[in-house]
Amino acid sequence: MLVKERMSRHPITVTPDTSLFDALRIIRDEKIRRLPVVDSDGKLVGIVSEKDLLYVAPSPATTLSIYEMNYLIAKIKISELMTTNVITVDEDCPLEEAARIMADNNISGLPVMKGGSLVGMITESDLFRIFIELLGAREQGLRITLSVPEGVGVLAKVTSALAGMKADIIALGTFLGDNPTNRIITVKVQGIGQPEAEALARELHAELLDVRYI
Repeated sequence: MLVKERMSRHPITVTPDTSLFDALRIIRDEKIRRLPVVDSDGKLVGIVSEKDLLYVAPSPATTLSIYEMNYLIAKIKISELMTTNVITVDEDCPLEEAARIMADNNISGLPVMKGGSLVGMITESDLFRIFIELLGAREQGLRITLSVPEGVGVLAKVTSALAGMKADIIALGTFLGDNPTNRIITVKVQGIGQPEAEALARELHAELLDVRYI
């Protein structure tokens, strides 16, 4: 799956001359947390987050009058607050690569580019929704978690054994184990119960870590 398949298209943007007050209003009205900054030609020149804006906004405890605060806010432009060294991804970037970039750089959203033009945003919220989908969180079924020996063909053995039990696989995910010799497999199925899950673990010489109907 690629970024372009799950990104938010036509992101709301601001310009370097947008005021702090206007940017905060946009973020609150649109319920978003970051704004790409584009110049008069539509070229991406920066990005600003809600955190950036709130950091410089006056505190309610300030001794300034409302008129003084509004005057100061009106003078602050996004060009003074934005991050100019923007990390971006191409629309054909794999989703897992975009997630890795976000995690490695401790950022929660990435502008998505196509041929030098801004075409979307991919955020941690988009990734959370994908995670929910991958693990079948919105469908009911028996959730089985196994610790299996690492090796070629292990996943095929799991799916083959489940097919032999007439289980309908809703979702399946693999994760690193606690050491290089094993791997964690979580599978959500319909059509079988806990006795079959226990039989599956025995057949695969795996450790049954968890089984529950959710």
